[in-house]
Amino acid sequence: MSSLPITLNVAIPDEEITLTAMRAQGAGGQNVNKVSSAIHLRFDIVASSLPPSWKQRLMLLKDSRISKEGVLVIKAQQYRHQEQNRADALWRLQALIRSVSHVPKARIATKPTRASQLRRVESKNRHGRVKALRGKPTDF
Repeated sequence: MSSLPITLNVAIPDEEITLTAMRAQGAGGQNVNKVSSAIHLRFDIVASSLPPSWKQRLMLLKDSRISKEGVLVIKAQQYRHQEQNRADALWRLQALIRSVSHVPKARIATKPTRASQLRRVESKNRHGRVKALRGKPTDF
């Protein structure tokens, strides 16, 4: 049984990934009209064996490749050979899932120190004095 490794502990079984060959779009001469070199990868996030927290973070991504039903669709057509496009699609799936695998550290709100507040105000005062000197001189 083969699988796509994501991390040391998590891998996606090949049965959960659907790969379909299709004709690529765009320029390419006669070859593009007769060779199915593009790869259409479909991955059902909801029905997958990924950890629930990863599924949730994947579904929360604002990615146009993920449908409302939770199906991720990746189209790989960069290369001329089907095998290269297949590897590219799998690599992109792997990269997307790895991006949600680590939990972002919660930010702890902090206050600026008194010294940094004084430095900021002093800097603003100094800048204000410099700008005041740019005005027209007044005659007394």
